[in-house]
Amino acid sequence: MARPPLTRDAVVAAAIALAGEDGLDRLSMRRLGERLGVEAMSLYHHVRGKPALLDAMVDAVFAEIDLPRPGEPLRDGLRRRAVSQRAVLHRHRWALGLLESRSHPGPATLEHHDAVLGFLYAAGWGSAPVGHAYALLDAYVYGFVLQEQQLPIEPATAGETAAAMVASQPDLELPHLARFVAEVVARPGYDFAAEFEVGLALVLDAVTSLAPSAATGA
Repeated sequence: MARPPLTRDAVVAAAIALAGEDGLDRLSMRRLGERLGVEAMSLYHHVRGKPALLDAMVDAVFAEIDLPRPGEPLRDGLRRRAVSQRAVLHRHRWALGLLESRSHPGPATLEHHDAVLGFLYAAGWGSAPVGHAYALLDAYVYGFVLQEQQLPIEPATAGETAAAMVASQPDLELPHLARFVAEVVARPGYDFAAEFEVGLALVLDAVTSLAPSAATGA
């Protein structure tokens, strides 16, 4: 049975799958060719090289993030995008450090940024507060996801792990840390991930507080 013709979308999808399985560091044109059952040189008909491949992978990730809908309430649209960003970044754990790093962004990346900016402009905001809002929201989401992915604590054993960390330094007096572990981290059902919604609500409060000065662009 003949193999279906190779397409750019198939190359990008296979690259995303490989990065998800083995990490971005192990992604190479050779390994990608092996995954697709072709010589690595065949891939260059679809992407110019690894930098172009990474651009396309980032573009595919941006295409998965929900955008605010025209006419949607400001807070609702920004919240939905932030929640979607976080979910997509967990789905593609390799993407966090790469998402804003491309100097040749693809169409989905540019359209994503344009749509979010347009959503804020449509609410009557000036360019300065639009920039503040965008930077604050992305910094919060990216930073929180980075913490989630790097924390050495699992929800089921969070209390035990945190208590062991405190106990590992018996010569130190750590009363406040010990109290926090006992009253928060060690409580049944504790999950650091739940902090995302609390923090997002605070960030959205801060972002929407920029609105009164938006009309003048202050």
